Amino acid sequence: MRQLLRPALAATAFLGLFLTCAGDPAGTTLPPGAVAVHLEEVVKGLNMPVLLTVAPGDTARLFVVEKRGTIRIIKNGTLLPSPFIDLSDRVTTRSEQGLLGMAFHPTDGRVVLSYTIEGSAGGGRSRIATFTPGANPDVLDPATEQIVLTLDQPYGNHNGGNVVFGPDGYLYTGYGDGGSGGDPQGHGQNRDDLLGSLLRLDLDHGLPYTVPADNPFVGQAGMRGEVWNWGMRNPWRFSFDRTTGDLYIADVGQNAWEEVDVQPGTSAGGENYGWAIMEGDHCYKSMVCDKQGLVRPVLEYGHNDGCSITGGFVYRGQAIPALAGTYFYGDYCNGWVRSFVYRNGAATDAASWPTLDTKQQITSFGEDAHGELYIVLAGGTIYRIAPGS
Repeated sequence: MRQLLRPALAATAFLGLFLTCAGDPAGTTLPPGAVAVHLEEVVKGLNMPVLLTVAPGDTARLFVVEKRGTIRIIKNGTLLPSPFIDLSDRVTTRSEQGLLGMAFHPTDGRVVLSYTIEGSAGGGRSRIATFTPGANPDVLDPATEQIVLTLDQPYGNHNGGNVVFGPDGYLYTGYGDGGSGGDPQGHGQNRDDLLGSLLRLDLDHGLPYTVPADNPFVGQAGMRGEVWNWGMRNPWRFSFDRTTGDLYIADVGQNAWEEVDVQPGTSAGGENYGWAIMEGDHCYKSMVCDKQGLVRPVLEYGHNDGCSITGGFVYRGQAIPALAGTYFYGDYCNGWVRSFVYRNGAATDAASWPTLDTKQQITSFGEDAHGELYIVLAGGTIYRIAPGS
């Protein structure tokens, strides 16, 4: 994400509706009354929230990750005074560092956290660890930590850090290209390291993890078996459609283009999404480039319209049936919310949502146990996307 949570970030004021996507050349504003939605405030007063998630089947609680290293619980609509866990004594928060990801193991209750720590490299280190819940379900003991993966970061930005369990039960995590600008160390197109890629890990058959045998590059010389797909600059929030298993990846651009990539649920992995040969659907650094073998984004938008994409979710809730199958995303700088529907390999039905325009910095979206969607703002407020105007 582009300088995550820096309050002095300058944003472009232009709020036009230009949007490029396959099968639908321009985003449109839905006509009044087509699907009426609004922002319903859930809580406010949080400290730099960057993620909202739930435990499997838990309809009473929402978990909110704060960048500084704490996780808060919203229980039956009320923000609990004490944190679920406090890792602020070990988490670094410079630039785009911090507590960045959280996921619940689908069967055994372990909590997976992704955060940054000090290290000898210029950007410190990214870490993934599991924690085991105790007798009190609203408290997670930091002493139960079991480290899964630690990764050196050459620079302090483009940490990625999202963690998600896929429909196959494996843990997916995503890292940026190591930071700075323009991928100076070439991580985006290097499969011999873990940066600039999404990884797929098995946390159930060996410690600290094992590599699934059907990962695309297992056993290939000069390639890391953990890599699931590659060619990414900074995948700031990716999610699975809980119905189709399709994987939606929002990849933050450099200076010109933001993009969404979609990996079909039937994929065996191995896609190269192009960075730093391409930025969005355009050659990067030169007018001409070799696009052979690169998977093109299903959607992009230019920096006359925003500056840093925040990935969201496909709506699968019950409150707004007309939105079933619609993927929502936003822009960190301009605070708008847009959507599209992925059909036959293309983004269709692109739409802007004026009634969901926060005009604030959107750090993340969230999905509850019922499939209803939430918007997370850097300023400390959580909204639900609710029916009605």
